[in-house]
Amino acid sequence: MALLDWRSPKRYDHTGDKPCVCCGKPTPLRSDRGKPCHKVCAEEWIDAHTPRDGEREAR
Repeated sequence: MALLDWRSPKRYDHTGDKPCVCCGKPTPLRSDRGKPCHKVCAEEWIDAHTPRDGEREAR
């Protein structure tokens, strides 16, 4: 499982919660691209979308 380090203050949006792009529940956390996303949701998304050994990437 991917483990992300989201301790940086840039991950927290003080303007308020917005719906997570993955689960829809409110979160003050933001992804690298500034999208609202829980850390756990981001880790699960990475795991679900990372090709495993022997798998081909979909094009």
